[in-house]
Amino acid sequence: MIENGFVYVAVLMVTAASLVLLEKKTHAKIFAYLPAIVILYFVVMLFSTFGLWQKNDSTHSAYSVLKNSLLPSMIFLMLLGADLREIVKMGKKMLATFFLASLSIAIGFIGMFTLFQTYFPPEAWKPFAALCGSWMGGTGNMIAIQGALNVPDSAMGYTLLIDSIDYALWVMILLALVPFAKRFNVWSHADTSVIQKVGETLLAKESQKMPIDFASLFFLFASSLLVSALSHMLATSLPGSAYLTAQTWEVIIATLAGILFAMTPLARLAGASEVANIMLYVMVALIASQANFEELTQAPLYIFAGFIVLAIHAGIMILFAKLFKLDLFSIGVASLANIGGVASAPILASAYSKALIPIGVLMAMMGYIIGTFGGLMVGKVLEIIAGS
Repeated sequence: MIENGFVYVAVLMVTAASLVLLEKKTHAKIFAYLPAIVILYFVVMLFSTFGLWQKNDSTHSAYSVLKNSLLPSMIFLMLLGADLREIVKMGKKMLATFFLASLSIAIGFIGMFTLFQTYFPPEAWKPFAALCGSWMGGTGNMIAIQGALNVPDSAMGYTLLIDSIDYALWVMILLALVPFAKRFNVWSHADTSVIQKVGETLLAKESQKMPIDFASLFFLFASSLLVSALSHMLATSLPGSAYLTAQTWEVIIATLAGILFAMTPLARLAGASEVANIMLYVMVALIASQANFEELTQAPLYIFAGFIVLAIHAGIMILFAKLFKLDLFSIGVASLANIGGVASAPILASAYSKALIPIGVLMAMMGYIIGTFGGLMVGKVLEIIAGS
């Protein structure tokens, strides 16, 4: 049994790195359905269930310091690629479709929770708020909301289960619908000519990015740690409440810093997403290390709840596609940019055309911007419903 905090962290990092390397080198089919980050969570939770490390002062101190320090750093780096000036170039229709997808997901969570909240524990609104952040942005947003709302690590197992199982099925459905795009567009009377032009323009600009180098990685890493330190200092001096805690302020400050610096020369340094992903994997491993399988007694109910959210979301998107003449590419990629993030939206976009990949990337980046705020707002509504 591991008792030393440093050894505990080292084991978590080696486990995370090994799974990433395994995914890259083997291209095993399992990774097509369960990404390495999801497998990481359940592998580490298995280690925790069997007591590989002792939950003493040393491991708890290492857990707290690393998790609290990395969270603002990760958020900042994650958002450096989300340049609002580039996102606006997608045009009003694409942006409106993206926000429609976000709004329909929010309605899905609120509708589902209104119907089934009596079947869940009193604090269940917290993991659903974290999942909403993930389904509006990505796993990074989910971790940010977990930190902001102080969601118990044990409850995050349900969030990851829904996020992997329900999401995997949703990706398969959207990819299976690609061959029916022409028929759908005829039904909705959509015009796709503008989308192709926007995609080609963004693709040309994508090729001008700087290559990753040591100096860039080092400076980005150092900058993110500085943002984390400043976020913590500022958060402790700002007014708080039961909902707007110091941890919530840290998340908000780091998010705003990322959005602002995404429009500066700092964002042109390559490697921010790579460093952010390393931090994300470490964060997921840390969270999983405090949970165990014995706590996942209501897994089927949570998974079913996720499918209800997706059903409401899909119904709203199809209705508005007919009303506003939206094409299948736009609503599909907008949906997956929210629910799947930057890992899967470009894949769906490429299934339509290689020139449309940058649209998928930019939409996913937009999700990073609104995911945390959106999840927190939906969380507040869910808290009100739970208390009524």
